[in-house]
Amino acid sequence: MPVHEGYADFEDHQTWYRVVGDLDAARSGAGPAPLVTLHGGPGATHDYLLSMTDLTAGGRAVVFYDQTGNGKSAHFPDRGADYYTVGLFVRELASLVDHLGIGERYHVLGQSWGGMLAQEHAITGPPGLRSVVLSNTAAEFAAFAVEANRLRADLPPEVEKTLRRHEEAGTTSNPEYGEACDVFYSRHVCRLEEWPMEVLRSFELIDTDPTVYHTTNGPSEFHVIGSFRDWSALGRLGQIRVPALVISGRYDEATPKVQEDLVAGIGEVEQVVLEESSHMPFWEQRDAYMTAVDDFLRRHD
Repeated sequence: MPVHEGYADFEDHQTWYRVVGDLDAARSGAGPAPLVTLHGGPGATHDYLLSMTDLTAGGRAVVFYDQTGNGKSAHFPDRGADYYTVGLFVRELASLVDHLGIGERYHVLGQSWGGMLAQEHAITGPPGLRSVVLSNTAAEFAAFAVEANRLRADLPPEVEKTLRRHEEAGTTSNPEYGEACDVFYSRHVCRLEEWPMEVLRSFELIDTDPTVYHTTNGPSEFHVIGSFRDWSALGRLGQIRVPALVISGRYDEATPKVQEDLVAGIGEVEQVVLEESSHMPFWEQRDAYMTAVDDFLRRHD
């Protein structure tokens, strides 16, 4: 498949993107509707989603991009919560769709925080949006954090003790805290014995510039003290007027319990739970994940 990379103007800076596949065919209607992927974090990068390139097999173009403050897009380490708002990322996504000229027909797949962004995007009612895939996500940040902390309670006592000691002391940048977090991540983020280099790359880039992650989320998946902690779409899910696929893993930090609100609140919705996966089933059960998503997208092109 052809690959094109570029920068799209957005407000006072630029957003980096990569298109795998032929957008011209999609624009003309000769090919399937393109898929725009939204990475999580907030504060990660597109890299860990690159397995989604599998979805180009039937001729579908797949778009990746790094959200503002992350990866190859513009960084603003001196800007804080007043700048890094949900609204910023909603505007950026709409701007990218317009820049790529795909606004008449496209799908969106959001993973983790990206799934929350996908909900916000769908709620705005874009006329060309065909469907949304809500992957490993929740309808509110607080519910996500509650479930992550419930899973954290099952960690070995010495790990929990280390986490709590550094959180209370404000020393979460200590490598010992990161090592304790890794115990949780190996259970509920990616259960593969060896993590793909694309996943490792995203984690590396968060560490290189953690501004967005620390500002909006906090120092870890379960110590959520950032500006997005009160975000919720719970009372607005009925405004999503397009078909939605809710997909997650059985051992996901976004547990099956937090999926219940999405399934109950969206009008036209399907759910898939992959039994041997956690937060990254697109790596852990790659074939099963791609089959489920590809089937859903084809039915709603």
